Amino acid sequence: MLMLFLTVAMVHLIALMSPGPDFFFVSQTAASRSRKEAMMGVIGITLGVLVWAAVALMGLHLILQKMAWLHQIITVGGGLYLCWMGWQLLKSARAKKQNGDETPVVLPARGRTFMRGLLTNLSNPKAVIYFGSVFSMFVGDSVSGGERLGIFLLIVVETLAWFSLVALVFALPKMRRGYQRLAKWIDGVAGVVFAGFGVALIMNR
Repeated sequence: MLMLFLTVAMVHLIALMSPGPDFFFVSQTAASRSRKEAMMGVIGITLGVLVWAAVALMGLHLILQKMAWLHQIITVGGGLYLCWMGWQLLKSARAKKQNGDETPVVLPARGRTFMRGLLTNLSNPKAVIYFGSVFSMFVGDSVSGGERLGIFLLIVVETLAWFSLVALVFALPKMRRGYQRLAKWIDGVAGVVFAGFGVALIMNR
């Protein structure tokens, strides 16, 4: 049981540390807004992971095997959402260049960061692939109900802890000052990354 938990914890940590939409959203929000705003996004992302983990524990891989069309819809829809976020960031970067960097970053209105974090996670088809394949390998029929609950709590706590650390680091004064100096470039790169994720997911569906 201990080895199962350690294996799941290591695999999930590697998945969390891989740069993706969730990481870029939290880091940019922390650097451009505040740690409090970023933490709202972190809670939203964690709730999204909670949903994916719960569905995976209930047999997500079996659902995807029997309903391939559902996977296609999730992939295309998520890809389009990421492309839209990328476009918004690219517009923000262009506006900064034209207006002497005075235009604030295009992020959700204050108080709505939680919902944007949740949607960013739920719209990421990579989460479907991860929880529907890699994660599902560790929750087969031989895993007891108690172990499943333990794995579920482990995934949720680990996600919250990792992204809280990301929010803390990027909210540091030096990181915030660095962001302000390079805001248009960071927005531009983040926009390309988000759009790239979206296009790649749609093309490789």
